[in-house]
Amino acid sequence: MLAAMPPTPTTPPEPGEAPIRDRGDACPGALRLHAAADGLLARLRLPAGRLTSRQVRVLADAAEEMGDGSLSVTSRGNAELRGLRDGCGAGLAALLADAGLLPSPTHERVRNIVASPAAGLDGLGHADVQLWARALDAALCAEPRAAALSGRFLFALDDGRGDVAGLGGDVTLVAAPDGAVLLAAGTETFRLAAPGTATAAGAPAGTATGTTAVRAALACALAFLDAAEAAGTGAWRPRELPAGQHPDWAAALARAAITAEPVPSSSPPPAPPPPAPGPLGDRALHVLAPLGRLTAGRLRALAEGADEVRLTPWRGVVVVGPSADRLPALAAHGLVTDPADARTGVTACTGTPGCAKSLADVRADAARAPGGPLPVHYSGCERRCGHPHGTRIEVTALDPDTYLLDGAPVPRTALAEAVAAARTKPMES
Repeated sequence: MLAAMPPTPTTPPEPGEAPIRDRGDACPGALRLHAAADGLLARLRLPAGRLTSRQVRVLADAAEEMGDGSLSVTSRGNAELRGLRDGCGAGLAALLADAGLLPSPTHERVRNIVASPAAGLDGLGHADVQLWARALDAALCAEPRAAALSGRFLFALDDGRGDVAGLGGDVTLVAAPDGAVLLAAGTETFRLAAPGTATAAGAPAGTATGTTAVRAALACALAFLDAAEAAGTGAWRPRELPAGQHPDWAAALARAAITAEPVPSSSPPPAPPPPAPGPLGDRALHVLAPLGRLTAGRLRALAEGADEVRLTPWRGVVVVGPSADRLPALAAHGLVTDPADARTGVTACTGTPGCAKSLADVRADAARAPGGPLPVHYSGCERRCGHPHGTRIEVTALDPDTYLLDGAPVPRTALAEAVAAARTKPMES
């Protein structure tokens, strides 16, 4: 049950065709561990990135006692434990279950929900989508069919500030300023109305409650499963379905007794730049994890006195409860608390020696990245695992001593200078 996962082969599609996947999704989870070059890896789904202070301390203990002493924050605000020793699976599962981090063993890999991390904290959003995320998680775990979703299927819940709407969700909910909710599924967009309200072309759809939004998101996820089964291509996400075989989203919403008015679709909004570290309203702080890694010591520092901790898709952490005077203490633990810190906006994949596919120790080079306004991502190979969404500089290893930057090879000895120039030049629109 906890053995290493085999690779997931696919049948290469012709240009423009949808992929045909010959096996189910092999994405790692908390119970399905992945054998990496540095030991076993467990990926924990954390809807909206939310953790209690006790859960943070449990993960710190697990990282020290079973893994490499650190926790990695993913581009979906989930968590990874790396360097896990052989035979630790059962003990890890028991530890996570006791901490409330495994509410459904059958659904643990499909709880992929990102939500605006600052929702309910700074007064900028139109709804507290953190509450929606908890309700959606419960609805997913209570629906047996939802366990068939791919571990890559993503729900994005945006409170209207636009921070997660552009992160490539398969089903995206956006709170509107008039109390309505916009739902994007595939290439279609709908305006949702609360139960009992009517819609008409060009008329307001009424107020859609969080309950309505959650029911709509689940209905669309199940509609995708129906379409994927009918297509028979093993699609993991709606964008992989063959042309002409996409779900009838409107019919699925109607069957769920949800009033939904189609609205003109537009291109997905661009992902905004990562939010800067610092105070977040008067109730929270936002800090960044250097290269997405939180040592056990950093985890315990974050948990100290916190009401709640939220991991973010930008490999940061929102700490709910403390005041801004805790920033110096967190900075002393090596967390990024200053927007001017050169580490802001720098991300990297695992690289060597942790990943056997990597061609270089990209984390070592990323740690020396010069500062600049544009984000930069270092990749150990052309797969570019863990890259952020939105505008960024891509630095990709070609071999241990050469990187690809702006389409040209750059010797490792000249990389810092080249990255400094790239991070400060205007990007083409």
